[in-house]
Amino acid sequence: MNSILIANRGEIACRIIRTCKKMGIRTVAVFSDADRNSPFVEQADIAVYLGESEPVKSYLNQDNIVEISLQQKVDAIHPGFGFLAENAQFAQKCIDAGIIFIGPSPDAIASMGSKSAAKRIMQKAGVPCVPGYQGKVQTIKRLEEEALKVGFPLLLKATAGGGGKGMRIVRKKSELKEAIKSAKSEAKNAFDNDELIIEKYIESGRHIEFQIIGDEHGNLIHLLERECSIQRRYQKIIEESPSPVLTNKLRNEMGDIAVKAGKAINYSNAGTVEFILAENNGKFDYYFLEMNTRLQVEHPVTEEITGLDLVQLQIEVAEGRKLKLKQKDIRGCGYAIECRLYAEDAENDFMPSTGKILKWEIPESEGLRVETDICSGGEVSIYYDPMIAKVITYGTDRAIAHRKMEYALKHLQCVGITTNQDFLVYLMQHKAFQEGDYDTHFIKEKCDYTSERKHTENNLAITSIMATLLDWQERENKRKLLKSLSSGWRNNFYQNQFQNYLFKEKNLSVQYKYNEGGFIFQIEEQNYEVKRLSISNNKISLEVNGVFYQSTIIKELNKYYIYTPELGNYILEAIERFPDNESEKVKGGYIAPMPSQILRILVEVEQEVKEGEPLIVITSMKMENTIYADEAGVVKEIFVTEGENVEAGFQLLLMDS
Repeated sequence: MNSILIANRGEIACRIIRTCKKMGIRTVAVFSDADRNSPFVEQADIAVYLGESEPVKSYLNQDNIVEISLQQKVDAIHPGFGFLAENAQFAQKCIDAGIIFIGPSPDAIASMGSKSAAKRIMQKAGVPCVPGYQGKVQTIKRLEEEALKVGFPLLLKATAGGGGKGMRIVRKKSELKEAIKSAKSEAKNAFDNDELIIEKYIESGRHIEFQIIGDEHGNLIHLLERECSIQRRYQKIIEESPSPVLTNKLRNEMGDIAVKAGKAINYSNAGTVEFILAENNGKFDYYFLEMNTRLQVEHPVTEEITGLDLVQLQIEVAEGRKLKLKQKDIRGCGYAIECRLYAEDAENDFMPSTGKILKWEIPESEGLRVETDICSGGEVSIYYDPMIAKVITYGTDRAIAHRKMEYALKHLQCVGITTNQDFLVYLMQHKAFQEGDYDTHFIKEKCDYTSERKHTENNLAITSIMATLLDWQERENKRKLLKSLSSGWRNNFYQNQFQNYLFKEKNLSVQYKYNEGGFIFQIEEQNYEVKRLSISNNKISLEVNGVFYQSTIIKELNKYYIYTPELGNYILEAIERFPDNESEKVKGGYIAPMPSQILRILVEVEQEVKEGEPLIVITSMKMENTIYADEAGVVKEIFVTEGENVEAGFQLLLMDS
């Protein structure tokens, strides 16, 4: 191959470009409107406009991608992960056009594309599977009958998709029928396929996956495991290898089964066999979950412990080369962990966030690897997954890798948008996680982050002092008259200067006065003496009550974005002294909780609505959210239309209770 088109975006596009440059291969990137200024566009040898920001009009437009590939005379297409990576139709279109698809065969993709078909194949091959139903009869009555045979608790899963869509846990018979209807509806909307499978639900399972790689000559090996049990909304946020619970015996046994699964479908290229691992009286049982017929987001973990370049292996296999590696050659060395940095609010049920990243800075640390397509000034839009970056650390053992990760997360600067950065630090410090004592429900059942993250009075005082002094310094720099007077001088000697801020829902009242050589602040009836103030280039350093702090601080409009390694991320909003009454919440009004697109409007004007009934379905960053009625009433006005994009806080509809 001399030329490869990357049918993807973001950090995986950057990742593929890096390996292609190393191999001397020309790269062609494609980009949407939202990605026009993204780093991957500049990193490629050539970039071609693909279409509008919505994925269906750009990164999911198969015919357009193939046409651009023919125009650019590329030899191959690399699909990355997501979008068209596991689309058998797209793989076949590439082949029909005379273009190499860097991935498995269309038949292999199709066989694993349906969870029900995949389970049937694996059962026939002797691969252990979770007990359940994966039949073709999909009536609600039949699904109810089969569910009762499986027993409770059970899991309903959409056969065509992932990411938690079309998935429901059912614990009792009275919940069953509605759960089936709901799962089928969500699966139909997400994947245009409402087929479900039913599985016995394993309460305390661990998610273990094995990386496999095969060539077109029948050779197939595994590249060890990744532990992926730390999840929220059924999506991974931390992966590590080796797994803290696998013995060498169990590792070899599961690895052999993963290879067996791959050979059952004559698999070639990179893929992942996923298992659920369940403890049973001190022993572990494992069951096949699914097979991902593509490169995984977390592949850097495997690269770090094996020293291999999985993208290079993918390309070489697609060129028809034989694997030079044998199973006996694969040895894990050291320990690696990956944390996914997401644009989301961990204190608000991981609600996605959007906006501009005002400052992006990666710390220097041995053993640190960051995969991203973000730079200062970059935008996080509503159209794509909210992952900002993957932070990977490597060490000679687990404790060292974890220590490096905590340091990296504390010193990485992603300022200007709400992220899960502080939550990841919290996880790294969690005693149970450090001891490897976790399962797929760890975050939901053992992490009380909202209450455990203490926004102490001291932290809020320090950050509000920083915001206040940033404005003070700005006024000082602009002052041209009466410079002989002390800053903030008033003819009322007893009146302090003051400023009010809002942090989440908490009001912060700050009073202060300037003395020669420093400031005296009063916040929540506590006094703070400030000395050694220095502000320059979005950096602030100051001494507060004898403790020296250094932070990044950036002001945009009336918001202050503050990041300190020891305190974490804070966003303060200055409260106007004379607020606009029109900005107050409208009674009976429903607003968009985040920047989003209106997916479906479920009500009409003058329609009577009961409390708890769904009103509008919105989508943001590949995640659907439904707005429900807080109370019964009548719909008076609807201010949006389906397909419309709205900002956070935009009024969607008005009800009269």
